[in-house]
Amino acid sequence: MARAWAELMGRLGYGRYGAQGGDSGAVISPELGRLAPDRVVGVHVNGALGFPTFDPAEMAGLTEGERARLRVYADHDRAGYASIQATRPQTVAFGLHDSPAAQLAWIVEKFKEWTDPARDLPEDAVDLDQLLTDVTIYWVTRTAASSARLYKEGSARWGMPVERSEVPHGVAVFPGDGGVRRVAEREHNVIHWSEFGRGGHFAAMEVPDLLVEDVRAFFRKVR
Repeated sequence: MARAWAELMGRLGYGRYGAQGGDSGAVISPELGRLAPDRVVGVHVNGALGFPTFDPAEMAGLTEGERARLRVYADHDRAGYASIQATRPQTVAFGLHDSPAAQLAWIVEKFKEWTDPARDLPEDAVDLDQLLTDVTIYWVTRTAASSARLYKEGSARWGMPVERSEVPHGVAVFPGDGGVRRVAEREHNVIHWSEFGRGGHFAAMEVPDLLVEDVRAFFRKVR
Protein backbone atom coordinates (compact mmCIF):
# COMPACT_ATOMS: atom_id res chain seq x y z
CA MET A 1 0.00 0.00 0.00
CA ALA A 2 2.82 2.38 0.84
CA ARG A 3 4.45 1.63 -2.52
CA ALA A 4 1.15 2.36 -4.25
CA TRP A 5 0.85 5.72 -2.47
CA ALA A 6 4.44 6.62 -3.37
CA GLU A 7 3.79 5.74 -7.01
CA LEU A 8 0.56 7.75 -7.05
CA MET A 9 2.18 10.85 -5.57
CA GLY A 10 5.02 10.58 -8.08
CA ARG A 11 2.61 10.32 -11.00
CA LEU A 12 0.70 13.34 -9.70
CA GLY A 13 3.95 15.30 -9.72
CA TYR A 14 4.51 15.76 -6.00
CA GLY A 15 8.19 15.72 -5.11
CA ARG A 16 7.66 16.73 -1.50
CA TYR A 17 4.65 15.92 0.66
CA GLY A 18 3.43 14.76 4.07
CA ALA A 19 1.35 11.78 5.12
CA GLN A 20 -1.37 11.38 7.74
CA GLY A 21 -3.22 8.29 8.85
CA GLY A 22 -5.37 6.70 11.51
CA ASP A 23 -6.20 3.02 12.11
CA SER A 24 -4.53 1.12 9.22
CA GLY A 25 -3.25 4.46 7.99
CA ALA A 26 -1.22 4.75 11.19
CA VAL A 27 0.75 1.72 9.95
CA ILE A 28 0.83 2.54 6.23
CA SER A 29 1.85 6.22 6.50
CA PRO A 30 5.04 5.51 8.53
CA GLU A 31 5.95 2.85 5.94
CA LEU A 32 5.56 5.47 3.24
CA GLY A 33 8.06 7.58 5.17
CA ARG A 34 10.53 4.68 5.25
CA LEU A 35 10.01 4.00 1.56
CA ALA A 36 10.41 7.59 0.38
CA PRO A 37 12.28 9.54 3.10
CA ASP A 38 13.63 11.96 0.51
CA ARG A 39 10.09 13.01 -0.43
CA VAL A 40 8.03 12.61 2.75
CA VAL A 41 8.65 15.69 4.91
CA GLY A 42 6.72 14.30 7.87
CA VAL A 43 4.23 11.69 9.04
CA HIS A 44 1.33 12.36 11.41
CA VAL A 45 -0.79 9.56 12.86
CA ASN A 46 -3.66 9.41 15.29
CA GLY A 47 -4.06 6.48 17.67
CA ALA A 48 -0.69 4.83 18.14
CA LEU A 49 2.69 4.57 16.46
CA GLY A 50 4.51 1.24 16.61
CA PHE A 51 3.79 -1.80 18.75
CA PRO A 52 4.98 -2.52 22.30
CA THR A 53 7.39 -5.38 23.02
CA PHE A 54 6.34 -5.63 26.69
CA ASP A 55 10.01 -5.98 27.56
CA PRO A 56 10.41 -5.11 31.29
CA ALA A 57 12.88 -2.36 30.38
CA GLU A 58 10.32 -0.79 28.07
CA MET A 59 7.62 -0.97 30.72
CA ALA A 60 9.74 0.43 33.56
CA GLY A 61 8.77 3.91 34.69
CA LEU A 62 5.61 4.18 32.62
CA THR A 63 2.74 6.09 34.18
CA GLU A 64 -0.47 4.28 35.10
CA GLY A 65 -2.18 6.04 32.21
CA GLU A 66 0.44 4.74 29.78
CA ARG A 67 0.16 1.22 31.19
CA ALA A 68 -3.61 1.39 30.77
CA ARG A 69 -3.17 2.32 27.12
CA LEU A 70 -0.85 -0.61 26.53
CA ARG A 71 -3.41 -3.00 27.98
CA VAL A 72 -5.52 -2.61 24.83
CA TYR A 73 -2.93 -4.80 23.07
CA ALA A 74 -3.64 -7.64 25.51
CA ASP A 75 -7.43 -7.33 25.28
CA HIS A 76 -8.38 -10.48 23.40
CA ASP A 77 -12.05 -9.53 23.26
CA ARG A 78 -11.17 -6.23 21.58
CA ALA A 79 -8.94 -8.03 19.07
CA GLY A 80 -11.34 -10.92 18.36
CA TYR A 81 -12.38 -9.54 14.97
CA ALA A 82 -8.72 -9.22 13.95
CA SER A 83 -7.97 -12.83 14.90
CA ILE A 84 -10.92 -14.06 12.83
CA GLN A 85 -9.99 -11.96 9.80
CA ALA A 86 -6.33 -12.97 10.09
CA THR A 87 -7.13 -16.70 10.16
CA ARG A 88 -10.53 -17.20 8.46
CA PRO A 89 -11.13 -14.17 6.23
CA GLN A 90 -12.99 -16.04 3.51
CA THR A 91 -15.33 -17.77 5.97
CA VAL A 92 -16.51 -14.56 7.62
CA ALA A 93 -16.71 -12.89 4.21
CA PHE A 94 -19.56 -15.16 3.06
CA GLY A 95 -21.83 -13.92 5.85
CA LEU A 96 -20.83 -10.29 5.35
CA HIS A 97 -21.45 -10.49 1.59
CA ASP A 98 -24.77 -12.26 2.06
CA SER A 99 -26.39 -10.03 4.69
CA PRO A 100 -26.43 -6.24 5.02
CA ALA A 101 -27.43 -6.75 8.67
CA ALA A 102 -24.27 -8.79 9.25
CA GLN A 103 -22.15 -6.16 7.52
CA LEU A 104 -23.75 -3.44 9.65
CA ALA A 105 -23.24 -5.35 12.90
CA TRP A 106 -19.62 -6.24 12.07
CA ILE A 107 -18.65 -2.60 11.59
CA VAL A 108 -20.91 -0.85 14.10
CA GLU A 109 -19.53 -3.08 16.85
CA LYS A 110 -16.15 -1.39 16.32
CA PHE A 111 -17.73 2.05 16.52
CA LYS A 112 -19.46 1.06 19.76
CA GLU A 113 -16.24 -0.20 21.33
CA TRP A 114 -13.73 2.32 19.99
CA THR A 115 -15.48 5.68 19.94
CA ASP A 116 -15.23 8.11 22.86
CA PRO A 117 -15.73 6.09 26.09
CA ALA A 118 -17.76 9.00 27.46
CA ARG A 119 -20.44 8.41 24.81
CA ASP A 120 -23.12 5.78 25.46
CA LEU A 121 -23.90 4.95 21.82
CA PRO A 122 -21.79 5.12 18.65
CA GLU A 123 -24.31 7.50 17.06
CA ASP A 124 -23.65 9.86 20.00
CA ALA A 125 -20.01 10.08 18.87
CA VAL A 126 -20.40 9.89 15.08
CA ASP A 127 -23.16 11.34 12.93
CA LEU A 128 -25.57 8.50 12.11
CA ASP A 129 -25.72 9.30 8.39
CA GLN A 130 -21.93 9.32 8.25
CA LEU A 131 -21.77 5.99 10.06
CA LEU A 132 -24.31 4.40 7.71
CA THR A 133 -22.47 5.82 4.70
CA ASP A 134 -19.29 4.15 5.90
CA VAL A 135 -21.02 0.76 6.17
CA THR A 136 -22.83 1.24 2.86
CA ILE A 137 -19.54 1.74 1.01
CA TYR A 138 -18.41 -1.71 2.12
CA TRP A 139 -21.78 -3.21 1.13
CA VAL A 140 -22.25 -1.73 -2.35
CA THR A 141 -18.61 -2.29 -3.35
CA ARG A 142 -18.67 -5.87 -2.01
CA THR A 143 -15.32 -5.40 -0.30
CA ALA A 144 -15.91 -7.32 2.94
CA ALA A 145 -13.69 -10.16 1.74
CA SER A 146 -10.79 -8.04 0.53
CA SER A 147 -10.85 -5.85 3.66
CA ALA A 148 -10.81 -8.97 5.84
CA ARG A 149 -8.04 -10.59 3.81
CA LEU A 150 -5.81 -7.60 4.50
CA TYR A 151 -5.42 -8.98 8.03
CA LYS A 152 -4.49 -12.45 6.74
CA GLU A 153 -1.82 -11.06 4.47
CA GLY A 154 -0.39 -8.65 7.05
CA SER A 155 -0.53 -10.79 10.21
CA ALA A 156 2.84 -12.46 9.64
CA ARG A 157 4.56 -9.15 10.36
CA TRP A 158 2.45 -7.97 13.29
CA GLY A 159 4.74 -6.82 16.08
CA MET A 160 7.92 -7.46 14.07
CA PRO A 161 10.70 -4.89 14.48
CA VAL A 162 11.13 -2.45 11.63
CA GLU A 163 13.94 -0.21 10.46
CA ARG A 164 14.07 3.02 12.44
CA SER A 165 12.69 6.01 10.55
CA GLU A 166 14.34 9.40 10.89
CA VAL A 167 11.48 11.14 9.07
CA PRO A 168 9.79 13.53 11.56
CA HIS A 169 6.67 12.01 13.12
CA GLY A 170 3.76 13.47 15.06
CA VAL A 171 1.18 11.56 17.11
CA ALA A 172 -2.27 12.49 18.40
CA VAL A 173 -3.60 10.12 21.05
CA PHE A 174 -7.33 10.01 21.78
CA PRO A 175 -9.20 8.18 24.58
CA GLY A 176 -9.19 4.42 24.16
CA ASP A 177 -6.14 4.29 21.89
CA GLY A 178 -2.84 2.65 22.77
CA GLY A 179 -0.30 5.37 21.99
CA VAL A 180 2.72 5.58 24.31
CA ARG A 181 5.56 7.90 23.40
CA ARG A 182 8.36 5.61 24.57
CA VAL A 183 7.07 2.86 22.29
CA ALA A 184 6.71 5.23 19.36
CA GLU A 185 10.22 6.64 19.78
CA ARG A 186 11.85 3.22 19.64
CA GLU A 187 11.49 3.08 15.85
CA HIS A 188 10.46 6.63 14.89
CA ASN A 189 11.76 10.18 15.12
CA VAL A 190 8.92 11.70 17.16
CA ILE A 191 8.99 15.51 17.30
CA HIS A 192 5.33 16.15 18.16
CA TRP A 193 3.07 14.43 20.71
CA SER A 194 -0.47 15.35 21.75
CA GLU A 195 -2.96 13.69 24.09
CA PHE A 196 -6.65 14.59 24.12
CA GLY A 197 -9.41 14.14 26.67
CA ARG A 198 -12.25 13.68 24.19
CA GLY A 199 -12.75 11.80 20.98
CA GLY A 200 -11.79 8.23 20.20
CA HIS A 201 -10.25 5.91 17.66
CA PHE A 202 -12.24 7.39 14.76
CA ALA A 203 -11.04 10.91 15.49
CA ALA A 204 -11.58 12.22 11.95
CA MET A 205 -15.28 11.43 12.31
CA GLU A 206 -15.66 12.19 16.03
CA VAL A 207 -13.58 15.30 16.69
CA PRO A 208 -12.37 16.63 13.32
CA ASP A 209 -11.70 20.02 14.88
CA LEU A 210 -9.10 18.60 17.29
CA LEU A 211 -7.50 16.35 14.71
CA VAL A 212 -7.20 18.99 11.99
CA GLU A 213 -5.63 21.50 14.35
CA ASP A 214 -3.10 18.90 15.55
CA VAL A 215 -2.20 17.93 11.98
CA ARG A 216 -1.65 21.59 11.15
CA ALA A 217 0.43 22.15 14.29
CA PHE A 218 2.70 19.23 13.39
CA PHE A 219 3.23 20.15 9.74
CA ARG A 220 4.00 23.75 10.66
CA LYS A 221 7.13 22.31 12.28
CA VAL A 222 8.36 20.49 9.17
CA ARG A 223 7.18 22.40 6.12
